[in-house]
Amino acid sequence: MLAHWLPAAINTRPSEWSRAAIGMAMGTMFSVWVCGQVFGLDVALHLMGPLGASAVLLFAVSSGALAQPWSILGGYLCAGVISLLVAHVLGRTLGSACLAAGMALILMCWLRCLHPPAGALALLLVLADPATIAMDWKALGPVMLSGSTMLLSALAYNNLTRIRYPKRPTEPAPLMPAADSLAITAEDLRRALADMEAFYDVTPEDLEQLIHASELHAKRRSIGEVLSSGV
Repeated sequence: MLAHWLPAAINTRPSEWSRAAIGMAMGTMFSVWVCGQVFGLDVALHLMGPLGASAVLLFAVSSGALAQPWSILGGYLCAGVISLLVAHVLGRTLGSACLAAGMALILMCWLRCLHPPAGALALLLVLADPATIAMDWKALGPVMLSGSTMLLSALAYNNLTRIRYPKRPTEPAPLMPAADSLAITAEDLRRALADMEAFYDVTPEDLEQLIHASELHAKRRSIGEVLSSGV
């Protein structure tokens, strides 16, 4: 039972870890510096937590849906608006901060811009430091500036280091029937991910289950088409 708690092996090389780490450090520093120049260092430092979490996604797992441009911009905007609204209506308490985070999650899901660091941002904006509280609704300024700067940093650094960002839609591969002996396994997917040398926020086992489920639905659809044509 304890074996299920062990983490799966990362499908990337140490060189990719270093690339992502350097980008994260540079992107976070640049974002905080720009925000500090415009709105003051106290406000900028208060946002470092969510920015650091966003940097992990944008530089280490940039192929994931949670790291795409609309996710960070939309997520930060949802968290900012909801948290400031809740703070005005219910005050700045722990309960209202947690409520703001939950409401921000619902709004992000509805707008298809789920970004986990935005949950931390919602908490921080409700339980803010005096400098941020004094800004009132103008606190959206440093939030969106820091998020936009982080996004621009990821766009520049990832593409300069030969990592495509944002993720581009790929052409669907043609479906071909395969014998059981040629069925794709988790080990095949693990090796394919290793060949790609990029971070993906999905496990080979999840991909294997998805492929098998897709094959099952394809078989059911094929049988249904045969039966309907026979009628």
